[in-house]
Amino acid sequence: MKKKKNTRQDFYFKKAKKENYPARSVYKLQEIDKKYRLIKPGDFVLDIGCAPGSWMLYLAERAGRKGKVVGVDIADLKIPLKGNMEFIKQDIRELAGSFGRDFDVIVSDVAPETSGIHSVDVGRSLELAETALSIAEKALKPGGKFVCKLFEGEGVEKFLEEAKNIFSFVKPFRPKAVRKHSREFYLIVRNFKNELGSKSL
Repeated sequence: MKKKKNTRQDFYFKKAKKENYPARSVYKLQEIDKKYRLIKPGDFVLDIGCAPGSWMLYLAERAGRKGKVVGVDIADLKIPLKGNMEFIKQDIRELAGSFGRDFDVIVSDVAPETSGIHSVDVGRSLELAETALSIAEKALKPGGKFVCKLFEGEGVEKFLEEAKNIFSFVKPFRPKAVRKHSREFYLIVRNFKNELGSKSL
């Protein structure tokens, strides 16, 4: 069983290296995009926790020349920036109120430093997810989409309920590229409701 697990993960690692992505996590986003039609040409996208840059590269490719991807992280990127990419090296929590209602899509693959204590790590992850959701509520256009990484544990159901108050479509999803024994999953949300409570489908 262990050998099978390593073979599976090695596949994504080698695939990322072959396709010039700095991390295998790009295939999680790719599957989400294909299944839920996340990105379209011309989209304005915010990538929270963008380092080392795999998601940002994929998003920029999908958004195209008429789109733009803004990435935020405290760590450096390991990719060269393209013409439709902008990088802000800063803690996203310090930028929470800095964005206007400009984005079609907001994604967050940010994760805290792990302690090895599950309850602590879930709590830290939820804090970051709450920040990302708060930014999405302020910075998404009506009808916008939001993707956020989470870990199974106490408090997650409450977070899902919060998301349902803001979006008309809320769906937990576990991409195939997630490690077999990981508690990680992604929340896929679409159709951001505007201030009047209506929605764009």
